[in-house]
Amino acid sequence: MAYRIALVTDSTCDIPADWLKQYQISVVPMTLIFGDEQFLDGIQITALEFYERLLNSPIHPSTSQPTPEAFIAAFKKAAAAGAEEIIAMVISSAMSGTYSSAMQAAQQMEIPVHVHDSLNNSMGLGWQVMAAARAREKGGSVDAMLAAAQKVREHMVYYISLDTIEYLARGGRIGGAVKFLDSVLKVKPLIYVRPDTGTVAPGIPARSRAAALQGLYREFFRHIDTNQRMHITVLHNNAEDEACAIEEQIRKEYSPQELFVTIVTPALGAHTGPRAVALCGYSE
Repeated sequence: MAYRIALVTDSTCDIPADWLKQYQISVVPMTLIFGDEQFLDGIQITALEFYERLLNSPIHPSTSQPTPEAFIAAFKKAAAAGAEEIIAMVISSAMSGTYSSAMQAAQQMEIPVHVHDSLNNSMGLGWQVMAAARAREKGGSVDAMLAAAQKVREHMVYYISLDTIEYLARGGRIGGAVKFLDSVLKVKPLIYVRPDTGTVAPGIPARSRAAALQGLYREFFRHIDTNQRMHITVLHNNAEDEACAIEEQIRKEYSPQELFVTIVTPALGAHTGPRAVALCGYSE
């Protein structure tokens, strides 16, 4: 049964496949570019295949946002299935032109399309989509769905421990001072997504892998309200063992409402590099 209000997002959301199916959430893929080869993110190349290639290929991958036409196709499919309105929730406009593509597509539709800037990515976007989907399950209107997502957006905490800063540096997404610091000290950078601006900011780096993961854990739980019900994802760029160890530690210490481990989509992994590990979540 199709919903009156359709939910569309992009492939950086990292929402588990069973949730996408259960809540009828449509995904518009990013494009991953390896030299002369192009792959639709999450469709034509798996995450494991991507990270293996990332380690061994001399070619540094890049990414491309979905075109307005890709969003139009998704919106028209939703309308054909019976949707009377559409909510499109996408990666931070400060990180990608995806928001602009969705807005252009929305203007060409005959039914209302509401484009929501998540000011985030990965499950920082995904948790907002899920909040909207769950509001819809309860019979919520467009306004109620957007309000639910907005509340989650404001409380989002998202820290990423990078094994190397090389991939962010290649993509031109960090300042020269940080590149210099890394070249001199060979630190393990910690970064986070600011929920008010949707931009990436530096945290406290570490000198070793173990210290970096401890710092990730400490900073995340220093910023989330552990007295409220928490929804948390442990994200990893093909570092599953370490991610699962963090998950086990969280279960023992905090017993959150929801907690799961997942691998990061290639469209984001191209910028954060192999073996990155992240904690992303919010408290109610």
